[in-house]
Amino acid sequence: MKSKRVTHTAKFFVMLWNIGLFAYIWWAFYNRNAFQTYYVLGGIISVIIYVFIYNGLCNLYNAFRIASSSISEMVLSQTISFGIANLILYVECNLIRNRYTSFIPGAIVAGFQILGTAMIIMYAKHYFMNCVTPQKTLLLLGSWVSRDESERFVERILKKYSHLFDFKYIEYETMSPAAFDEKLADCCTVIMYGLSVEQRRVYMQKCIDEHKNFYFTPRIEDIILQGCSTRHLLDTPLMKYDYVYEDHKRLNAKRIFDVCFGILFTIGFSPIMLLIAIAIKLEDGGPIIFKQKRCTKDGEVFEIYKFRSMIVNAEAKGLQPTINFDPRITKVGNVIRKYRLDELPQVFNILAGDMSFVGPRPERIEHVDIYCKELPEFKYRMKVKAGLTGYAQIFGKYNSSAFDKLRLDLLYIENQSLGLDIRLIMLTVKVMFQGESTEGFEKEMVRLMNKSAKRARRVG
Repeated sequence: MKSKRVTHTAKFFVMLWNIGLFAYIWWAFYNRNAFQTYYVLGGIISVIIYVFIYNGLCNLYNAFRIASSSISEMVLSQTISFGIANLILYVECNLIRNRYTSFIPGAIVAGFQILGTAMIIMYAKHYFMNCVTPQKTLLLLGSWVSRDESERFVERILKKYSHLFDFKYIEYETMSPAAFDEKLADCCTVIMYGLSVEQRRVYMQKCIDEHKNFYFTPRIEDIILQGCSTRHLLDTPLMKYDYVYEDHKRLNAKRIFDVCFGILFTIGFSPIMLLIAIAIKLEDGGPIIFKQKRCTKDGEVFEIYKFRSMIVNAEAKGLQPTINFDPRITKVGNVIRKYRLDELPQVFNILAGDMSFVGPRPERIEHVDIYCKELPEFKYRMKVKAGLTGYAQIFGKYNSSAFDKLRLDLLYIENQSLGLDIRLIMLTVKVMFQGESTEGFEKEMVRLMNKSAKRARRVG
């Protein structure tokens, strides 16, 4: 309860600081320029609009999650939230006034907003870490999970959430019921990783009976169930799979959105794309655009466009997955890859209909063949068009396994909607500022490629 009070108090002061500073500069400068007749009413409505926009964006970007987010992540989320809100109200002022208004007062206030937000969050996070006690946790592993896999899982959780979880026991699902009951009584939380359906059901029921917190990794069929709806044909409950990704109305709405937003996207980012193109050409005189065969819906092959971020003929020696600090990456490439700006030309793939703004990552043909052999469920992610951004790109981490990324993509496929697409596009703004590392994906790809090569040699 004490930790919740810290979180709520920090949220109150951060909102008070940011909304208060905006209200001050709005009334002191922008409101008198925007409204001549309805001065008071216009100012009140503008502040109310700001509050709704700012609070909505904070919820979207999880800007108040002190327990589960780092200080830098929260400050970034807050900056994007009040930054967009500030910009919208600034544009409103210019439109109402019908002429340019100086942005300098607003920029100065934005600087104070960032500074004050960072100080409040740093103090709140420090106080929170001192008052919270990690929960004793039991980690249950499926029989197929190796010790190395479990150690990586624990390491990844403790790297970010050591203040929330204390792994007191790590056991396999084959442990005796008596041993489980004994350890459950000593723990507050249970995490089930890769359990079989039968054992997971048993352990979940015991956790519910004892009112213990529990988490579990979903199976593919668990995610597919999210694409079902309830049918009351009999007194026996029935679930019907709805094939959401084949709904023609949703597909048409998605295509219209892709075209309209794609045109606006191209216009808005054209100056940046022009600067990148000039920088690439000046660095080594090579081609600006890199083209590569990729797979999209139903395995259809298309040629993807990206800004070239590597030396010319980077794969002259054959297929070589990219690794961190790859010597083939150019100086310009290091910058544009870090902030995903090399992906911008894919807007032309979207306008051409090969891709969508939101969807699974378009994989190389060679990678698709390997993944489908190692993960047969991988073919399900090609039920929709490949996307510029998506669940796996946003919620996946640099060290996410291929199976984890597959499950993230399937979560999108079974829950897709125009509203979800817009939400994911807005979340991409935050991801772009966080930079990128492809280490985990590429290491996973290298491992699978080596495994396939060894199998091929054995068969040969």
